[in-house]
Amino acid sequence: MEVDASAAGRDWLDLPREILTTILLKLDVVEILTSAQRVCNQWRSVCLDPSMWRRIDMWNSSNLWDVDYDQTRMCMHAIDRSLGCCEDIAVQFFGNDQLLLYIAGSCSKLRRLRLVSCGGVSDEGLCEAVGKLPLLEEIELYHCELSGKALETIGRSCPRLKSFKLNNIGARLPLLEYNDEALAIAKNMPGLRHLMLFGNRMSNVGLMAILDGCPHLESLDLRQCYRVDLKDDLARRCERIKNLNRPLDCTEDYEFQEALSDSEDCEDYPTGFSDIDYFSDDYGNYFEFSGESDYDLSYFYYD
Repeated sequence: MEVDASAAGRDWLDLPREILTTILLKLDVVEILTSAQRVCNQWRSVCLDPSMWRRIDMWNSSNLWDVDYDQTRMCMHAIDRSLGCCEDIAVQFFGNDQLLLYIAGSCSKLRRLRLVSCGGVSDEGLCEAVGKLPLLEEIELYHCELSGKALETIGRSCPRLKSFKLNNIGARLPLLEYNDEALAIAKNMPGLRHLMLFGNRMSNVGLMAILDGCPHLESLDLRQCYRVDLKDDLARRCERIKNLNRPLDCTEDYEFQEALSDSEDCEDYPTGFSDIDYFSDDYGNYFEFSGESDYDLSYFYYD
């Protein structure tokens, strides 16, 4: 049976706004700003609605690396469109102090912050930003170099914090144990329900402090925490936690696939590197937005 193309087109354009909104929310920030909003006036109207920007996800965007987009300016533009309603922001690779402070000044309702390999984020920048975001309930930091002092500030500034992830890649090299992060969490995040410390260098001392200081934990992920030795009383205390991942548990569901050793025991000896370690944090100079129309894609391009 032949389909009337014009009729099919009209049916698509006649979709109820709520259904069209649901469809467009399946797209990521780059797809909306560079493609979807340019389809027609109806789509543009939906894309300008602040409710479309309650969640701004620039983590593993499908188009983030296809063209030389100015990710920082693009993220700021998405924040502006939220009109202060954004509750969830995820940034990968390009995050820096400037962007964090922009988020803090524009997203007073933010409840979830996720940063991945953001080498431009400093202790000082993160501390200043979270100090302006007291409603934060979830923070995820992947491959970000931060000190125990910064974690103390996060805990004190975010009294509603329920979920915290501080993830690296573990290594079995004979490195010194490091408990500053664990102790900062234990002393300043007593309300935690969910804690993920993938690849942390803490020892049993740090873990014991966490169990004492965070009595409400429902899930604890210790995968690749190779300096932790779960035995005796420590093991028994951990087993009381509803969802527990031990240091040697499988990592197949981890967001970043580690590169493994070529040895026969490769499954037991991760090298300590992942694919994201090979990306550079140097993205060159950004251009400011220019022009008056959101249709002008030059807003988002590098020189």
